[in-house]
Formats: sequence, structure tokens, C-alpha cells
Amino acid sequence: MDKKVIYLGMFIGSLVGGYLPMLFGVSAFSMWSVMSGAVGGIFGIWLAYKIFN
Repeated sequence: MDKKVIYLGMFIGSLVGGYLPMLFGVSAFSMWSVMSGAVGGIFGIWLAYKIFN
């Protein structure tokens, strides 16, 4: 599997995960945004692995 797919999944997952708390009124620089961005990145990597493997 290509590394570009993994990086793309990580990027999109962390972008969505970091933005999700802002929908609920939490600041973009809070700990919740950082943690959800990390979880979103991990989820994006996992999803890209499952789809392309």
C-alpha cells in the first residue's frame, strides 16, 4: 500500500477530528480539539488501511 494514502487518511481524519469540537462551541485551541484531532488522525489511518488493503 502506498504511503500517500496513509498520509491522506491521517490528514483528513485529523482535520475533521480537530474541527468537530468547534461545532459544539469549544475553542479551536482547547485540549479537546487537540485530542480529537489526534483521535481523528488515528481513525483516518485505520480507515485508509482498511479501505485500500
